[in-house]
Amino acid sequence: MRSWERALLVLEALWERGQAAGHGWTLDTELLPPHQQQVNVLENQGLVELACREDRAELSVLEGRPVRWAARLTPYGHDTLAYGQSRPRAEPPPGEAAPDRQMVELIPSQMAALRVFVGLTGRLRVPPADGLAEQVRSASCDHGIKRWRLYLTQVQMESVAYGLWLHRMTGSAAEANRFGREYGVEHSPARASDNPSAAGAAARGGTGASGRG
Repeated sequence: MRSWERALLVLEALWERGQAAGHGWTLDTELLPPHQQQVNVLENQGLVELACREDRAELSVLEGRPVRWAARLTPYGHDTLAYGQSRPRAEPPPGEAAPDRQMVELIPSQMAALRVFVGLTGRLRVPPADGLAEQVRSASCDHGIKRWRLYLTQVQMESVAYGLWLHRMTGSAAEANRFGREYGVEHSPARASDNPSAAGAAARGGTGASGRG
């Protein structure tokens, strides 16, 4: 296990125990000595705060026993944990995508439109497909050809087509047209399924999309 992975485990343990206790502190009896040693390292990095004498005295009263050591996350530690839990996953190397996924390369304007689409999750009646937001976060850019590379399932590709259709309806058709030409997937409300969750069905799926545009 790499050092940053160990650090995240300790930050997560501090957060969970502090939340469960109600006062935000993790006490001396709740962490193994090796983890307490890791906490000292994290304190030096500004991610963890150790309880001072006054804090320990208050905790001792709450616990009904002497508390000799306690720690909690600083705001920086909290944000490090939040980011670490949501950090982009490493993408599979070219040629090693899962069998149910297709490598898709998007130009910058398509990627910008897709970021807006996934950013509206929670406000849309037809939300982005499951896992699409993660693919957008983990996408890498080949700066040589100025293309963003994603590995998408068919359902996710249909969802991308829907997002680009929304972009078309509010300004620019170029991004949706290009996606249709290159991948044969377009969204067409006139031919979409009666089931709202199927909006953005693919041309190759047959129910809710045209062929090449």
